[in-house]
Amino acid sequence: MKKYYFTSESVTEGHPDKLCDYISDKILDECLKQDKNSRVAVETFASKNKITIAGQITSKAKVNIEEIVRETIKEIGYDNAETDIDYRNCDIDINITKQSDDIALGVDIGGAGDQGIMFGFATNETENYMPYALYIAHKLSRRLTEVRKKNILSYLRPDGKTEVTVEYEDETPKRIENVLISTQHLDNISMEQLRNDIKKYVIDDVIPKNMMDDETKIYINPTGRFVIGGPLGDTGLTGRKIIVDTYGGYARHGGGAFSGKDATKVDRSAAYMARHIAKNIVANGYADKCELQLSYAIGVEEPLSIYVNTFGTNKIDEEEIIKKIKNKFNLTPSGIIKYLDLQQPIFSKTTNYGHFGKDELPWEKIIEM
Repeated sequence: MKKYYFTSESVTEGHPDKLCDYISDKILDECLKQDKNSRVAVETFASKNKITIAGQITSKAKVNIEEIVRETIKEIGYDNAETDIDYRNCDIDINITKQSDDIALGVDIGGAGDQGIMFGFATNETENYMPYALYIAHKLSRRLTEVRKKNILSYLRPDGKTEVTVEYEDETPKRIENVLISTQHLDNISMEQLRNDIKKYVIDDVIPKNMMDDETKIYINPTGRFVIGGPLGDTGLTGRKIIVDTYGGYARHGGGAFSGKDATKVDRSAAYMARHIAKNIVANGYADKCELQLSYAIGVEEPLSIYVNTFGTNKIDEEEIIKKIKNKFNLTPSGIIKYLDLQQPIFSKTTNYGHFGKDELPWEKIIEM
């Protein structure tokens, strides 16, 4: 019997890096609302009561970026420059240019907007075909935000992180070894109350009782204090939570970030397509676990390579799986965009709690292969 432990983390929407991802995706969505052919590559940087927006936008859209930034910070719940950031008076610096004509040469003819390698993954160990540790970590982060916004725990602030360690036996999740939650809070709450409340309203609400036991270790704000948070406690930057965004480290990552990029950037669109294919390989019963790699060259339409690894769980030959992929899917950038309908303003829905495993997103649809 093979036993091992695997850990994944998640963050709340108020984490400074996620704040930046969300702002970038909100700008992208507003461009796509007005012009579905918008080319967008926007980065956000958050520091002490200041937001910096930089990147390239080529679009017919007329976008009020400052308004989007302030409304997004307000939506997340940041309104105090003394502890995090204030949407009402933070400085906003904007430095936007147009897409390079050199890049446009390749994209305009249907080629990839950049070179790169992208991975997709799926496993049947959870209902949404995601790795179990990340599945639970995301649910904890989402619940942490929910109890704050619903005033169940009104003393919480937006910044927070979760981490879950799962014990596996023979590749199957058996129990949870560790749970870690760090959450920003107001100064007037005791650690005893906070820890009791987080256990009751977050952990107990999310984690199945049969997955925890007397040996499960729970850590809640282990430093004992987390009042200063958000961009005041730590700078934020678009694209720094790529493992949280994908598979929690359980599968490989090509290195490209998603947020702020339109679908001509294969960093994003091909990663979504790779997840769609990997999920359907598992959902159709061809394997219990699947990792798929696609590679692209800038300006070239077809992927340079397709790689499939089912970790010995395949029910048919992997060569046959690759044939099914090639026969079923158009893996050119334009083919992916059309198949997944990626010119729609859906990207701010992806930003928080993972880009995968959400049934409402088109790449999560189960089809017959």
